[in-house]
Amino acid sequence: MKSFTQHKGIVGPMDRANVDTDMIIPKQFLKSIQRSGFGPNLFDELRYLDQGEPGQDCRARPVNPEFPLNQARYNDASILLAQKNFGCGSSREHAPWALEDYGFKAIIASSYADIFYNNCFKNGLLPVILTEPEIDVLFNALYEQEGFTLDIDLGAQTVTSDDGVVFQFELDQFRKECLLNGLDEIGLTMLKADRIKSYEQDRAEQHPWVFGAIK
Repeated sequence: MKSFTQHKGIVGPMDRANVDTDMIIPKQFLKSIQRSGFGPNLFDELRYLDQGEPGQDCRARPVNPEFPLNQARYNDASILLAQKNFGCGSSREHAPWALEDYGFKAIIASSYADIFYNNCFKNGLLPVILTEPEIDVLFNALYEQEGFTLDIDLGAQTVTSDDGVVFQFELDQFRKECLLNGLDEIGLTMLKADRIKSYEQDRAEQHPWVFGAIK
């Protein structure tokens, strides 16, 4: 997993509450268990005017001009500004996969569904929590200024706007260290590789018949 330390990028809006995981990546795209390739179908039902299907070439599909992320001013957006309860609904891990594959590095919202929030950290995506008044301030600035960017510093736990306004956010220390070091669950396990190997060797010596049966 890639580490997250600091990121400055263009901000794109998802200005609605209770965006569920089926809206983030619809159910028909869940057949694949690969982590890549979901970006073109992110927010599929909002983004396109037709019905999306797996394997379809999205470049030829009619896009919804009213959907903000289809507008030129939000091209290359890498930070998603959202409203409360983002990522509610089913527990599909494909949701952070799609956001990451699209190009988002971080999400900023006032609250998240618990499972989605946890899944973000497992996939190197930073979900920042700010207060609702702070989210309103950022949305106002986003709509007023084309090319609006934010600078997120995970180490300092700050979000800084173009005009120098700093927003502080809280984050569990364990999750913070995992993101800073690019450690998912497999990475954390591999930190103990020597101890695991030693344990397996000891077990093989103590119970050779068990390991012999496995072989």
